[in-house]
Amino acid sequence: MAASGTLSTFRLPPLPTIREIIKLFRLQAVKQLSQNFLLDLRLTDKIVRKAGDLTNAYVYEVGPGPGGITRSILNANVTELLVVEKDSRFIPGLQMLSDAAPGKLRIVHGDVLTYKIERAFPESLKRRWEDDPPNVHIIGNLPFSVSTPLIIKWLENVSCKDGPFVYGRTQMTLTFQKEVAERLTASTGSKQRSRLSVMAQYLCNVQHILTIPGRAFVPKPEVDVGVVHFTPLMRPRIEQPFKLVERVVQNAFQFRRKYCYRGLGMLFPEVQRVESTEKLLELADVDPTLRPSQLSVSHFKSLCDVYRKMCDEDPHLFTYNFREELKQNKSKNQERENKERSRR
Repeated sequence: MAASGTLSTFRLPPLPTIREIIKLFRLQAVKQLSQNFLLDLRLTDKIVRKAGDLTNAYVYEVGPGPGGITRSILNANVTELLVVEKDSRFIPGLQMLSDAAPGKLRIVHGDVLTYKIERAFPESLKRRWEDDPPNVHIIGNLPFSVSTPLIIKWLENVSCKDGPFVYGRTQMTLTFQKEVAERLTASTGSKQRSRLSVMAQYLCNVQHILTIPGRAFVPKPEVDVGVVHFTPLMRPRIEQPFKLVERVVQNAFQFRRKYCYRGLGMLFPEVQRVESTEKLLELADVDPTLRPSQLSVSHFKSLCDVYRKMCDEDPHLFTYNFREELKQNKSKNQERENKERSRR
């Protein structure tokens, strides 16, 4: 530890470049896993700077790959960097970095979708939710194939204050396809407004902080890449269980080009659909002719609050699945047609 009042700095010793690492270990991006390597350390440094001051921080990096962002994080003077990498081909290159940064880099060969981070860092880092964010950060250049399911998983963790958020309001700096980044940050009424917009913004302050051209990656993806920063809110803008909010939002965006009452109606069984949808919209004070993209987080708060009361009155309502009812109706119709044919 540095003496009080002094600042110890750490810089990695000279190492092979990322391009040389890729050549040395014969690494190739796997298209099926939507892997893309970022080789320009000026850009990886920029991503890490956008994450905030990482001095003495504990950082959890997801999908480090050949280690470009990993190097920039280590050079940001962190106390510890934990990397979780599923692809065993990248472990030797990461081990080289670990050897160059003794005691600073911890490597886990595992899957970020299932890895338990709750006990990965010291208990002393934990902060109350109402306090400033802890000195814990999540940073990652995510493969496009896992980016959406992973952020939904982490948003649910934010809602439950578990997973990476047992430490408090842990900040995240993550890469997405530019279009996904724009959806996450889209404002009410914009063309990119979507389920992701509402789910992210009711729980976090979400900022699209950087766009990286696709040509900076190897192999070059067909799209540019957006870097998004998330800071969990002290109080969610909708105070209902995550699964309930997700259900209402998903249904609202079922038919994004139609009026909102069309998708929201799918929350209710067919026999009561018209009456219940009218009740929901009337009590929530939401205009049924608004398009889903025109619904603000405040609109969704009202809708979720009213829907919760309706579910409390009728517990079977929350388990209703309109697709299942549709399938059953089709099956019944098919049976009826078969019987009619047999009578002829």
